[in-house]
Amino acid sequence: FFPELMDYLDRDSITFLDKEVFTDVTEGERHESDLVVQVKFRGKESFFLIHVEAQESSRKWFNRRMFTYFARFHEKFVLPIYPIVIFSYSKPKREAISQYVVDFPDFKVLEFNYQVVQLNRLNWRDFLNQPNPVASALMA
Repeated sequence: FFPELMDYLDRDSITFLDKEVFTDVTEGERHESDLVVQVKFRGKESFFLIHVEAQESSRKWFNRRMFTYFARFHEKFVLPIYPIVIFSYSKPKREAISQYVVDFPDFKVLEFNYQVVQLNRLNWRDFLNQPNPVASALMA
């Protein structure tokens, strides 16, 4: 889904990190990150994280939770983070939100963006002849 990402990561350097547990202090809910990997930039000695969240239902303020994950990962690891969300719900079919913004009428304080794979907006036929095992899973 993100071929440009593959262009600059070193595939031999992938390290899966332990899941992180976060508590939403405003709602008291516990959340656990789905997948976090540390990878090396190709041809460099520096690393970055890829954070993937799988979301099976449409939730209000999910974008804020993604930003919270980002901020906490950044605070803990002090590395660049490439955030990705896979939305697997069947409804709604409208385009999912892919950012979290904090702004005022005269000033944008923050604009956090994340990549989105929204399965209910994809056609399974587009993945029919792909040799990628992930594509096969998406057709299911």
